[in-house]
Amino acid sequence: MFDYIIVGGGSAGCVLACRLSEDPTVRVALIEAGPPDNSVLIHCPAGLAAMAKFELNGWGYDTVPQPGLNGRRGYQPRGKVLGGSSSINAMVYARGHASDYDAWAALGNPGWSYAEVLPYFKRAEHNERGADAFHGQGGPLNVMDLRSPNPFLSSFIAAGEQAGYPHNRDFNGAEQEGVGAYQVTHRNGERCSAAKAYLTPHLARPNLQVITNALTTRVVTDNEDSVARAVGVEYRDNGGHGPLQILRLKEGGEVVLSAGAFGSPQLLMLSGIGPAGHVREHGIQPVHDLPGVGQNLHDHVDVVIVVNAPKVKDLFGVSLTGVARVVRGIFEWRRQRSGMLTTNFAEAGGFIRSAPEETVPDLQLHFVVGKLVDHGRKTVFGHGYSCHVCLLRPKSRGALRLANADPRSAPLIDPAFLQDADDMSRLVRGFKRMRQLLEQTALTRHGGTESKASAQAQSDAQIEQFIRDHADTIYHPVGTCRMGPGANDVVDARLRVHGVAGLRVVDASVMPSVVGGNTNAPVIMMAEKAVDMMREDRFGHTHSLQETHHDSRTRGHPHRPVQERSF
Repeated sequence: MFDYIIVGGGSAGCVLACRLSEDPTVRVALIEAGPPDNSVLIHCPAGLAAMAKFELNGWGYDTVPQPGLNGRRGYQPRGKVLGGSSSINAMVYARGHASDYDAWAALGNPGWSYAEVLPYFKRAEHNERGADAFHGQGGPLNVMDLRSPNPFLSSFIAAGEQAGYPHNRDFNGAEQEGVGAYQVTHRNGERCSAAKAYLTPHLARPNLQVITNALTTRVVTDNEDSVARAVGVEYRDNGGHGPLQILRLKEGGEVVLSAGAFGSPQLLMLSGIGPAGHVREHGIQPVHDLPGVGQNLHDHVDVVIVVNAPKVKDLFGVSLTGVARVVRGIFEWRRQRSGMLTTNFAEAGGFIRSAPEETVPDLQLHFVVGKLVDHGRKTVFGHGYSCHVCLLRPKSRGALRLANADPRSAPLIDPAFLQDADDMSRLVRGFKRMRQLLEQTALTRHGGTESKASAQAQSDAQIEQFIRDHADTIYHPVGTCRMGPGANDVVDARLRVHGVAGLRVVDASVMPSVVGGNTNAPVIMMAEKAVDMMREDRFGHTHSLQETHHDSRTRGHPHRPVQERSF
């Protein structure tokens, strides 16, 4: 019997498990479908390249065929391991634009304006640059400048300035616009995932139970007094193949779904909570008709230009020189946690406007210090660099649906990429602005040449065709359990599922609209805020006294794993 059962040990779930179990009077269970995060490929930042290539520690989802991508299926990697996608992502720390959160509040979600969420960003953060009006110190999530940045970054930043963009040293500060190096979620030359930041230091807490390799199959509900109430969850261990087991809630407890933009709506529908007609057609008895579950799916659509630069040996590449550098880098990382293997590959980037009349940046750049093709799953020989441009606020909206009633089956994922004509026109403009930056002398002096596939796209029509042939996600799906007061919204402003007591959703699925930036930092912020709301709703106050939060940061040396690993 538990006070809180959290489904999904990703970015939000790790925060919730840590913070809620700070109170020794409550019992907390965290269920994760994947394994513990004990792979060296997770903790060594550059290991993300191997995880992407071999699709390790992830669900490996694909979209349904996308008309906007000329019928191609898009790739949708999501973390299936403690830490979730924070254990396999590129570790960029970016919060989005202040106006994104003000827009959430304006949609009828009190408490979610930028001024109201900023304290939670700061609470979560330990920024090695120091605390200021926009940043915190002492929080569990370590944020830092790259320990060993690639020397080629200066050429990208200089090219951005030559193209007319300001050099921005803090994308999460007073202004977002400009180009520069990203800060990353690293600590001491290792990845600082949500698991490592929040969960690992506290695994020994007697009131916290973490269950891995366990697939949650259903939220158990009770319909006494004609009101649906969550009373527990069913799950199968052994990767979803073990016997059916049940975890139950104490009276007044809560189930919290933190399974992500795909997992949370899928689990709601498997539990009979969602569009009644859709769940019924899969043989599932409706518990509560909630038509918005699975709707409003959208994502940052992205396209890449690859540049061949054989003379630049500082860049990553498949060659004899490149392999020798990686071997030396392995030994340096093992000895000193420094060197080229501390890269997150997307080391720099920027936020720019597709047209002068835009009031805030509507495009994001990710500059990669290697040649990236097909999400890194395709081996490309030689040295070079890549630049992504993604559309920050797409208008296209898709949906997620059940394929069948088997919890082990992947859901049907349809982000409706480029369905809205405005998305394509903005991305065409973004592609041209990205190319303009790459053609500045700070980069061209190194002798690089644009890859043939994109170089042939010169007219707007040709660029559009290239985008439809090559664009895909930049890994930020959101919106499938939208927060709001409307008939098609799934949770209220306190993240409680409409019409079902004792059930919340806390993850990227509740975002009414995707933020103008990477989504990991916002999800961690949302979980920090959710903990306060959960405590207020249950106890009448937050229980988040200063000494409580100080304890979660320092007792037990949270910067040191409970079980030391040797890599």
